[in-house]
Amino acid sequence: MALNIKKLLVSQPKPASEKSPYFDIAEKYGVEIDFRPFIKIEPLSAKEFRQQRINILDHSAIIFTARTAIDHFFHLCEELRVVIPETMKYFCMTEAIAVYLQKYTVYRKRKIFFAATGKLEELVVIIGKHAKENYLAPISDVHKDDLFVQLDAKKINHTKAVMFRTVSNDFSKEEEFNYDMLLFFSPSGIASLLKNFPDFKQENIKIGCFGPTTAKAVKDAGLRLDVEAPTPEAPSMTAALEQYLRSELGNAKKNGK
Repeated sequence: MALNIKKLLVSQPKPASEKSPYFDIAEKYGVEIDFRPFIKIEPLSAKEFRQQRINILDHSAIIFTARTAIDHFFHLCEELRVVIPETMKYFCMTEAIAVYLQKYTVYRKRKIFFAATGKLEELVVIIGKHAKENYLAPISDVHKDDLFVQLDAKKINHTKAVMFRTVSNDFSKEEEFNYDMLLFFSPSGIASLLKNFPDFKQENIKIGCFGPTTAKAVKDAGLRLDVEAPTPEAPSMTAALEQYLRSELGNAKKNGK
């Protein structure tokens, strides 16, 4: 029984581990999966950062919501020749992000805090217990304000510092773009699709996405959303993809294709 979907594009970097569910799905359903990010992260130069008139050392604590932010923060500090004092405190969204700090600093648990559940609400509670600190949050030019709204509500002194930007990862003329399904993970990915292919016609191409803001971007662009995650039945993009392919295979068998 043949699926209508034979070739998929996942708009993320190829998984480092061969144990990724994407590879299992490719083998199980006989589909070809390519990994090609539609967006990429670029650092701000020291000159660009200085235009924000932010003094890193005016702050006593740093908030990291992603490993990308850690990389760009320390690289920018190096470019600015800013030496981070040992007294600096770090507040991280997850334990994995906190552990990643070992790449740049000596890991001392008394100065590194993280949300055990990985939830924003828990991180804000932890930050609230250190309300006298002056926080710096390294962010992208494209970011959500959920964290800052909650910090404002608690009257926590904080500064948003744009240290990197999200840009379209342009396709070359030589790159083939012949897919039956496209999977997106951010509104920026949808914007990049339309920038790269201004005459894009969806027709029979299926589009899947992760997260409500990405789903909104798909619909706002006048595109049809065929697969959405997370849902109670499909908490991840791979779960939603497998659910969709399983359904398609069932339909194909019914129709005797």
